[in-house]
Amino acid sequence: MKPVIPLFLLSSLVASAQPTTPNPGLKYYYPVPAANPAQVIEADVCVYGGTPGGVSAAVQAARMGKKAVLVVFRRHVGGMTSGGLTATDIGNRKAIGGFANEIYAHIGRTSGFRPSLAEAAFLHFLKEAGVTVYYEHRLKDVAKEGNRITSVSFENGNSVKAKMFVDATYEGDLFAKAGVSFHVGRESNATYGETINGVQFRKSHNFNVKVDPYVKPGDPSSGLLPTISAEDPGKTGEGDKKMQAYNFRFNLSNSPERIPFPKPEGYDRGRYALYERYVKVSPKPPVPFQLHNGDCNNTGGFSTDHIGANYGWPEGGYEEREKMFQDHVNYQQGLAWFSANDAEVPQEIRAKVSAFGLLKGEFPETGGWPHELYVREGRRMVSEYVMTEHECTSRKIPEDSVGLAAYTMDSHNCQRVVIDGAVRNEGDVQVRTPRPYSISYRSIVPKESECANLLVSVCLSSSHMAYGSIRMEPVFMILGQSAGTAASMAIDSGSAVQKVDYAKLKERLLADKQILVWDAPPLTEEEKAMAPAGIEVDDEAASKTGEWTEAVAGGYLHDNNDGKGTKSITYTPDLPKDGNYDVYLTWRKNGNRATNVPVEITGADGKKSVKVDQRNKGGWVKIHSGSFKAGKSSSLTISNKDTNGHVIADAVRWAPAAK
Repeated sequence: MKPVIPLFLLSSLVASAQPTTPNPGLKYYYPVPAANPAQVIEADVCVYGGTPGGVSAAVQAARMGKKAVLVVFRRHVGGMTSGGLTATDIGNRKAIGGFANEIYAHIGRTSGFRPSLAEAAFLHFLKEAGVTVYYEHRLKDVAKEGNRITSVSFENGNSVKAKMFVDATYEGDLFAKAGVSFHVGRESNATYGETINGVQFRKSHNFNVKVDPYVKPGDPSSGLLPTISAEDPGKTGEGDKKMQAYNFRFNLSNSPERIPFPKPEGYDRGRYALYERYVKVSPKPPVPFQLHNGDCNNTGGFSTDHIGANYGWPEGGYEEREKMFQDHVNYQQGLAWFSANDAEVPQEIRAKVSAFGLLKGEFPETGGWPHELYVREGRRMVSEYVMTEHECTSRKIPEDSVGLAAYTMDSHNCQRVVIDGAVRNEGDVQVRTPRPYSISYRSIVPKESECANLLVSVCLSSSHMAYGSIRMEPVFMILGQSAGTAASMAIDSGSAVQKVDYAKLKERLLADKQILVWDAPPLTEEEKAMAPAGIEVDDEAASKTGEWTEAVAGGYLHDNNDGKGTKSITYTPDLPKDGNYDVYLTWRKNGNRATNVPVEITGADGKKSVKVDQRNKGGWVKIHSGSFKAGKSSSLTISNKDTNGHVIADAVRWAPAAK
């Protein structure tokens, strides 16, 4: 029989002690010793997953007097925040409340910090709260009685019995083994009545010139270059099982003490033949990733995002994930080595890349390389409430808020394909949310029939595009704190998590300085109206003349009511076919805005000019109907010439006209 660690002895354990097993190096999955003897650990709340959403859930439960344990897959806590992602994605700083603010205050800043400082902050609060962390525990099985989890067991022989459980993994591993419904991939637009879900062909993070995809240029029979898929990409708005790409958020430095980019074992320069061809045909050869001191991300058409290499990750076994992890290591390390050293890369790029290296002092266990792969999306739970584009755009507001999100609806590319004889990335979407929005409590709990004592702080119930906005590290901390609160209250009331008294939950969340509702006038019915699905171009993807100002609340640009006649912004859609389209602009009306905004639309019949009233109208407004040709020959330009107020530039949509 396994020895049982009772509740009263848990506090005597060394809370949050670092693992003492040998350093495995840069690996996701590796052998760990069997527990000797195997133990049955008893707790009130068991949190599985060392992400920010796991740390905050465990700390909050402990602060509410519960015995909380945090069970971690590998050797670190903090997920991507301590694993390299320190250029924190926020959207609106004022939307962050509660424990997340405590973390950033302890670090000293919300962005641009060293990953090790973030991990130290997480460990500080875990220790302060008395949370015991169990490292290198890999979930093996879940035991249930009816609709309740009774215990979870791990590969090393240990198990945890608890009253409440929180799945804080990036993949949704716990709720999947518990039999909770989930979705993997992209829904179609039709599934939830959305407009930017499913297959999306857009300009951002794409090739800026035509690049031949074939091994022998112009010869399809010669095969495709590596990283290009021969599959049919699907039609705009269709759903599929493809995943937005993963990468490592390496922290770089141009200090003389930097660590040179390593040449990976099994390096194959052929993996970068597409990048080599791209830089040779581009008038402005692009550097293949961000280059600055600190967290450096993917950028452009060919970069650190390993497009198409992660489809099996969410539901894959640990050994399968380890193979994908090593493939991502090899790909990204090889790309850095190739762009810094290969003679076929333009000297200007080699010089820029080789001036940087890995930041010395970070990630010492793995030679300066991040230990955490950026799993941007895994499984997503499907519960009684699914967060969608409608909540992100504040057209639908849940009444049981457990926190705010504010970032752009953001998906990285999901596939690299051939369109009209050229390479094209597909799946990158960047559509801003007009304001911070509420996240429903029902979206972080499963259907009661499936599990009554589980909460989910990371892979919550949401569509692909809503998750693209919610999936930010501060939001995971917010949801984790709310999950820990609800778990504790469910224990106190002896209820299912679905039956927690929301009024009391709200009271406690507010007492803990969570922010649940954005204080702003509600959208008007006019602003809630949605344009039909179509090809949307956001201001981020538009070309700009003059100095446009980003709104304080985020979400759009304005001309600051100055420099009249010197500012314009041009949106260029990539239309799938010839035909008649209705053209929509979106903005929020306000008394300080212009009534005479000049807009010029270029279509198959030439140029058409209209004046738009942004003072008395708002929302999605149809401003033109006409004939347009397939491809990129069409455009729409907004200017501020002779306008009598602020000019707003947000998004434009070309929707096929109803027949």
